[in-house]
Amino acid sequence: MLHLQRTSGRYSDRLFREFPDLLQPGDLVVFNNTRVFPARLYGRREGAHGRIEVLLTRQLTTDPNDWECLVRPGRKIGVGERLFFGDQDELQAEVLTRAEFGERHLRFQLKNNDDFFATLDRIGHIPLPPYIARPDSFRDRERYQTVYAQQRGSVAAPTAGLHFTPEILDRIHQRGIETAEITLHVGLGTFQPVRVDRVEDHKLHSEPYSIPASAASAINLALRTGRRIIAVGTTTVRTLEHSIRVGAGTIAAGPAAADLFIYPDPEKGFEFKVVKAMLTNFHLPQSTLLMLVSAFGGRENVLAAYEHAVAERYRFYSYGDCMFIE
Repeated sequence: MLHLQRTSGRYSDRLFREFPDLLQPGDLVVFNNTRVFPARLYGRREGAHGRIEVLLTRQLTTDPNDWECLVRPGRKIGVGERLFFGDQDELQAEVLTRAEFGERHLRFQLKNNDDFFATLDRIGHIPLPPYIARPDSFRDRERYQTVYAQQRGSVAAPTAGLHFTPEILDRIHQRGIETAEITLHVGLGTFQPVRVDRVEDHKLHSEPYSIPASAASAINLALRTGRRIIAVGTTTVRTLEHSIRVGAGTIAAGPAAADLFIYPDPEKGFEFKVVKAMLTNFHLPQSTLLMLVSAFGGRENVLAAYEHAVAERYRFYSYGDCMFIE
C-alpha cells in the first residue's frame, strides 16, 4: 500500500495490514457492499450461426427481465432480433431499442418461468476485466468479491475493497472505528474511457446506488461534528459526493443514480464536500477513475506517486495494490 499525504505530496511504502493503524479516533469508514453477479451471457441469434456475447450492465425497471446490455458483435445485432442462451435455450431475449452509447435494451423471457437470477447463476459467467486473459471459473464467483459483498447488481467488483479480510475488519472495529455501508452497482460509468478533446464534455453513464437510513444518519452526524469520512474506493466517493449535492447539503437515504463526473479542473478544482480520505487501487491511464483520484489527491501528487509505484513494481488494476490518500 502506498500512503500519500495530499497536502504535502509526501508518500511512503507501507503494507495494507497497517491500514487500521492509520485510522484516527472519530473516523467513519464507508464501504460499498455491492456484489458482482454472473452478468455475461453467451448465446446465439435466431437463425444465425456463431456465438454472441451479452453483458448485462443495468436493470432498467423493477422487472428483473428488463436490462440495458452491451452486445457483441454489436453491428450485427439489430432491434427486433431474438437471442437465445443456454444449452436448452432456457433464457431468451428480444432486442427492443438501441441506446445512446450503443447498448441495447433487452427484454428477457424464461422458457420454463424460472427465476431470472437463478437462471443467471446456472448459465451466466462472472465478467472478469478484459486484461485478465482467461475464462472465468466457478471460484471467481467468490474470489472476485469483497468479503462484505451483499447486494447483487455489479458487473465489476469495487476493487479497493478486495484488500480487506475479516481479520482486518475486526482490527478496525476493535480500535473503535465506526463503519457504514452503502451500495453502488458498478456498471459502464466506472470504466467508460474518455474519448473527447475537452474532458468536461465527457458524459458519464449513470450508476444506481442506495444509501440505507442508518448509513445516511451516521454520515450526516460525522459531517455535523467535523469527523473524518474515509471512502473505500472511487465508487464510494462518487456515491457520497453525488448524494450530498442532490440532497442540498445532507446525505439522503434511499435509491438514486450517480452520474457525477469528478475530474481535476485546473481553474476551480473540485470541492469534495464529504470525503476527507480514500483508499483506492491503481488505475488505467485516461480513465475517469484516475481523474477522480487526481482531483482528490492533486494531479501532480498522484502522478508522482504513480511514477514511484511503477518504479517499485506495485501491481495495478483489479487484483493489484492500493493507495491510501489522506
